[in-house]
Amino acid sequence: MLNLSLARPTWQSHLRAVLAIARKNWLHFLRYPLNAVFQIVQPVMWLTPVYFLGRTFATAQGNVGFAAYTGISDYMAFIIVGSIISSYISAVFWGMGLALKTEMDSGVLESNWMTPVPRPLLLVGQTLANLGITTLNCVLVCVLAWLLFGFSISGNLLAAALTLIPMLVALYGFGFAFAALVLLIRESNTLIDVSDFVISTFSGSRFPVMVLPRFLLPISLAIPLTYGLDAVRGLLLNGTTLLPIGTEIIILCAFMLVMVPTGYGVFKLVERRCRIHGTLGMH
Repeated sequence: MLNLSLARPTWQSHLRAVLAIARKNWLHFLRYPLNAVFQIVQPVMWLTPVYFLGRTFATAQGNVGFAAYTGISDYMAFIIVGSIISSYISAVFWGMGLALKTEMDSGVLESNWMTPVPRPLLLVGQTLANLGITTLNCVLVCVLAWLLFGFSISGNLLAAALTLIPMLVALYGFGFAFAALVLLIRESNTLIDVSDFVISTFSGSRFPVMVLPRFLLPISLAIPLTYGLDAVRGLLLNGTTLLPIGTEIIILCAFMLVMVPTGYGVFKLVERRCRIHGTLGMH
């Protein structure tokens, strides 16, 4: 007699499924090496004019205006660190949103979701390769920035990396809610571009948020990612932070504890609605 218990899903089988999705995406990335090169060269292309623009506005004492807001005069290090963190935000957004839309357009979403794997884990699998690729790209960009712009960090790299963990976990909760929105409107590219740009901009990935107009500043301060960027910069560059770094880490942990179950709940509700109305396969 067949032992049905052997066919029951376990955490080991779920892990194998997630890793299989990540491996598939990694192999797809390797099939297009020129795209990989472009992902490394593109950040350097837009960082170059920023470097010369900052040099243009520097005085004999350095970038004193910039230092008044951030506590550091190395504007390139400030921008490069923000760009690295914002690339992880993009990796989660594109990994979940675009992959979901691609499966909808290919007509395989419903068949993929018939597998005995929780839907959120399928979305997590879509982002793992993106995060790995993003990490590799960031390391190479930092090496190029060190060679071209003299980029360096003087703070605690390990503490900064640990601070990133609750922020990345919270981003997954945001990504679940974002995937639910893609299921509803069945469009991803414009939605991802706009959301990624708005979140990265208002969280201060490329400038200190205190330079924002007074009517926009509350929006920035209401985004928990702002404090993640600020804390990592404070740990890496020893600059002035909006709040004490310990307080900012507490905000990130609270954001993680709230956002993950909230995003998961929103995704489950929308997925159930789409299954009831039969719109999962529509595009």
